[in-house]
Amino acid sequence: MGLRDLGYVEGKNVVIEYRWADGKYDRLPELAAELVRLRVDVVVTYGTPGTLAAKRAVTTIPIVMMVSGDAVATGLVTGLAQPGGNITGSTFFVSELMAKRLELLKEALPRIAEVGVFLNQDNSANGPLLQAMEPVAGSLNVRLQSFKVRGPHEFDAAFLAMAKRGIEAVVFFEDGMMIANAKAIVDIAAKQRLPSSGPKDFVEAGSLIGYGVKILELYRRAAYFVDKILKGTKPGDLPVEQATKFELAVNLKTAKNLGITIPKSILLRADEVID
Repeated sequence: MGLRDLGYVEGKNVVIEYRWADGKYDRLPELAAELVRLRVDVVVTYGTPGTLAAKRAVTTIPIVMMVSGDAVATGLVTGLAQPGGNITGSTFFVSELMAKRLELLKEALPRIAEVGVFLNQDNSANGPLLQAMEPVAGSLNVRLQSFKVRGPHEFDAAFLAMAKRGIEAVVFFEDGMMIANAKAIVDIAAKQRLPSSGPKDFVEAGSLIGYGVKILELYRRAAYFVDKILKGTKPGDLPVEQATKFELAVNLKTAKNLGITIPKSILLRADEVID
């Protein structure tokens, strides 16, 4: 939609080559290499792993991040105002989002003290995530424990480990592989009656609370960067933008199944309530 609004029509004045890794990050290098061999004018990426794969594959073709975790901390760009190199686009601070999800869980469930943080082992956007979340957790009298997986074959074991360690709620990380498997993850959490908070994709799959950036807004914004680049602007001269629009969703059906009453303080702030 963003490209169409700027006058681009697929098949008429623009050709789009799609590649999708299905959450299998080991496929990303070859997919990026395929696009480079096609000599595309711009590579558009989703998420930190995909952007890193594109960066490693080419330094001459412009790369636009539709969305990526902290682009400076992960080494994608040297700075937001002057990214340099061949990468620009939109980014957000993962630790802040995760901390907000933790705060919302604690607001909904004041008695929880042990919270699991569910992460993708292969996503470098994790970085020092737990360390950044610790101050917030301390202020909430919550202890964090991380559980890292590389794919669906490790989900059950991770949740069994949560049960053994007395985890009372879980926070999900922003990650392509996990979003692609959101329903499977949330279903396992439901079997263990674990309240959870994550990106909006997770609350739509049955998680209790969803909080994150408005992804569709960032998708549309990516068209702005593509247009500028196709008209001659170097990506290194286009400042990387930080996400500014966020949304909160609550799943009341899940709350009922878990015997939880969502506080009005959360419901009144929610952009979407799923019945």
